[in-house]
Amino acid sequence: MVIDVLDRDELAFPHSLPEFQRLFPDEAACAAYLERARWREGFVCPHCAVADEPRYISTRRSVLRCRHCRRDTSLTAGTVMERTHTPLSVWFWAAYLVASQTPGISAVQFQRQLGLSRYETAFQILHKLRAGMVRPDQDKIGSKPDEIVEADETWIGGRTRGKGRGVHDMVLVACAVEVRQRKRTSSLNKRKIGRYAGRVRLSVVPDRSAKSLVGFIERTVATGATIITDDWSSYATLGKRGYRHTAVAERGDMEVAETFLPIIHLVFSNLKTWLRGIHHGVSPQHLQAYLDEFTFRFNRRFYPFNAFRSLLGIAGDVTAQTYAELYSEKSQNTTSSGWV
Repeated sequence: MVIDVLDRDELAFPHSLPEFQRLFPDEAACAAYLERARWREGFVCPHCAVADEPRYISTRRSVLRCRHCRRDTSLTAGTVMERTHTPLSVWFWAAYLVASQTPGISAVQFQRQLGLSRYETAFQILHKLRAGMVRPDQDKIGSKPDEIVEADETWIGGRTRGKGRGVHDMVLVACAVEVRQRKRTSSLNKRKIGRYAGRVRLSVVPDRSAKSLVGFIERTVATGATIITDDWSSYATLGKRGYRHTAVAERGDMEVAETFLPIIHLVFSNLKTWLRGIHHGVSPQHLQAYLDEFTFRFNRRFYPFNAFRSLLGIAGDVTAQTYAELYSEKSQNTTSSGWV
């Protein structure tokens, strides 16, 4: 079951550390919050469909027992916390730290702050929360008639030592970002009138072919949107796919790029700085998960504390990998990225 806690006034979210400690002092408070999020009008047994106050098991705060059929229901079922042996309070601390730390937090920092004995536990919790940052039914960007979308691709990574000349572990990342116009609403607003970034979408793509790049745009950008790209031949068919397409001949000229595609290059710069500064590099295997986190943070940069409630709400109906699966050769990257 998806826990929808967006726009729910009765489910408060903390705006500061003292407020977090007041709202969630123990396991019981965390469990009560999840129960209110899942059953707004009171507990209804999913097995016998009877609405009644459940029995609470003192040693297992995340489990509710029906008074009629006596079957157990887990508060974490269907979420990234499902079958976890980690206390709910640690998950809530994780959600708060992920939301309140504007640049993000590394697994090493998270392990230190919560006093976790194993790095693997910290890494897996953060990675599962990243899985919860992806909404399966996300809407497409560029749906408003006055918005322009810039699209481009970049390489993430660097030179690899010891693998021979010309061999690298760089990964190709496609991006689309809304370009909005800032308007001065009053004389007190000192911000300059100009362009700024709206919502962003990021995804790992296998190559620069039309199938990969145009396919990414079709999955993330609304049909009929105005799109500006460089003059790479793979984008040439966008006009036939229902988009108003403008191609800019950059020819490696940074001045042209800064004039016609300034917002997307700013996004790429911020992304690479964030990956190096916070996470000190990311393996290709896990890059998509970090792109999802960057997208989540970028799209919510004007109201970061709301992300705490969103992390708990969007964690429903998500299949998160175990630590062993995260490092297995069969581990696959997520194919979509982003949140409204």
